[in-house]
Amino acid sequence: MNIQPLLEALDLQEDAARALADNLRAQIDDRQTRLREAETHLEHLTITRKTVTALADRLPAVAPDLPEHPDYPRILAAFNHATEPLRAKDVCEVLGHELLPKNVEGTRAKLKRLVKLGILTEADTGNFARKQ
Repeated sequence: MNIQPLLEALDLQEDAARALADNLRAQIDDRQTRLREAETHLEHLTITRKTVTALADRLPAVAPDLPEHPDYPRILAAFNHATEPLRAKDVCEVLGHELLPKNVEGTRAKLKRLVKLGILTEADTGNFARKQ
């Protein structure tokens, strides 16, 4: 019996299997390199997140932009000196406005706007205080 054709067929299969294994090893090496790069990138992002979070506590709080009207800084000054919540009438008096309904309602609208901006809080209905 001539086993030479059988051995040649085995050689072909071995070569194909060896080529496939080499190709898979190359793919594995490429994937491992890409995985190491991705893990390094994740580590850098984690470090960046920790750094930014740690620094965020040191940043000064940014006050929201006030609407453009000369009363707003004066209103805030009144609340900076107040020891208890103020009503719209109290703020009108501090601003030197007459206690007319239109002035009180205008001031109340300004106070509500400052509540929406997160600068003041409305503790009880009509009682406004500086947000802590």
